[in-house]
Amino acid sequence: MTNLIVEISKYLMILLMAVYTYANFRFFSFPDMERKRKVCARQNRAMFAIHFLAYLVMFLKTEDEGMQAMLLAFYGAQVVFFLCYIYLYRLLYRNVSRLLVNNACMLLCVGFIMLTRLSMAKGLDKALRQFAIVVISAALAWLVPYIMERVWQLYKLQWVYAGAGLLILLVVWAAGNESFGAQLSLTIAGVSIQPSEFVKLTFVFFAASMFYQSTDFKTIFLTTAVAGAHVLVLVLSKDLGSALIFFVTYLLMLFVATGSWLYLITGSALGTGAALAAYQLFDHVRRRVSAWSNPWADIENKGYQITQSLFAIGTGGWFGMGLCQGMPGKIPVVEKDFIFSAVSEEMGAIFAICVLLICLGCFIQFMMIAARMQAVFYKLIAFGLGVEYIVQVFLTVGGVTKFIPSTGVTLPFVSYGGSSILGTFLLFGIIQGLYILKRNDEEETGEEVMP
Repeated sequence: MTNLIVEISKYLMILLMAVYTYANFRFFSFPDMERKRKVCARQNRAMFAIHFLAYLVMFLKTEDEGMQAMLLAFYGAQVVFFLCYIYLYRLLYRNVSRLLVNNACMLLCVGFIMLTRLSMAKGLDKALRQFAIVVISAALAWLVPYIMERVWQLYKLQWVYAGAGLLILLVVWAAGNESFGAQLSLTIAGVSIQPSEFVKLTFVFFAASMFYQSTDFKTIFLTTAVAGAHVLVLVLSKDLGSALIFFVTYLLMLFVATGSWLYLITGSALGTGAALAAYQLFDHVRRRVSAWSNPWADIENKGYQITQSLFAIGTGGWFGMGLCQGMPGKIPVVEKDFIFSAVSEEMGAIFAICVLLICLGCFIQFMMIAARMQAVFYKLIAFGLGVEYIVQVFLTVGGVTKFIPSTGVTLPFVSYGGSSILGTFLLFGIIQGLYILKRNDEEETGEEVMP
C-alpha cells in the first residue's frame, strides 16, 4: 500500500507543480488585480498540496516512530511558517507582490522537502537548522520594505557600500576558512558566515549610486576600478563563482546605464582574458575544468561529483524515482551545490524544470519592476539584483548538468546554507520594497497599476 501511495503521489506532485508553474506565467496575462489574486490563491493551494504529499510519503517510508513524530512536528511548523509568511506580508504591506511571496515559498518548500529527505538518517539536523535560519531571515526581510519607504537618501552612501564591501572581502581573503580550495567564510562566535552573499547587495547599491549620479567617463572609470577591486579580491580568495556573478552583474549594469556597446564588448573581452588567466594561475580551477571536460577519465577522483550528479539526473528520468527511492546521498555536498541533482533524481526532470521556470518567473518580475521604476537609482538596483539572481541560478544548474564547469554556488532558497538563505531573503525584500514604493506612487497618481 505504501509503495502505491508513493507512486501515485509522485505523479500528483508533478501535476501540481506544473499547475503552479503555469499559474506563475498566466499571472502576467491578467489585467485586473482580482483575477491575479485568484491565480495566487491557486498557487498557494498547489504548494500546500505538494508539501503535504511529500511529507506523507516520507512519513510512510520511515518505520522509526521517533522519526515519524519529528516529521509530523516539522511539517506542522513549516505549515505555520508558510501561512504566517504569506498572510503577515499582506497585512504589513497592502501592495506587496503576491507572486514573489508565493515563489519564495514554493522554492523554500522544495528546499525543505529535499533537505528533510537527505537528513532523515541524521535526525533532520540540517533541515531543522535551515528552518531556524529561514524563520529569522524572513523576519529580517520583512523590515526591508519598511526601511526603504522611509529612507530616501540611499544613493548618497556609495562609498559606504564600496568601503564596507571591500573591507569584508579583504578580511575573508586574509583570515577566511578554506573550503574546497577557496576562502569563502568567516567563523564568528562559532557560526560560519559567507560574507560574499551580503556584499553582492552592497555591490549593486554602489554601482547604482554611482551611475545614478553620473555616467561621464571619470565616474565610469572610478566605478569600474572599485568594481574590479571587488572581483580581484574574490579571485585572490579563489571564490570564482562569486567573482563571475559580480563581473557579469557590473558589466550589464554598466551597459544599461550607458547604452554603450563598446563597454559591453570590451568588458566581455577582458572577462574572457581573465578567465583564461585564472585557468593558468589556479590549480583548483584547472581541476574543475578537467573534471568538466572529461569527468569519466578520473571517475573515482576529480570526476566523481559530476558523474554522480549525471547518474542521478539520468536515473530520475522525466518522472523521478519518487521520494526516498533514489540515492542522492552518493553525490558529495548534495545539499548545497548539487541540490538540483537530488530534485531531478527523486522528483523527476519535469518537476526540476518547473523549479527552474519558477526562478525564471522571479527574474521576469524583477525585470518588470526595473522597467517600471522611474528613478534611475531604483531601476538599476532592481536590474542588478535580478541579474545576480538569475546568473547564480544559471551557474548552479549549469554546473550540475555539466553544461559549464562547477562554480560552487548555491541554488537560491533551495540549497542548504544560512548565508545564502539570508542573502536571498534580503534580495527579495529589497525588490519587494521597490515594488511597494512603485505601487504606492501609482495609487497616488492614478497611473496604470503594475502587475
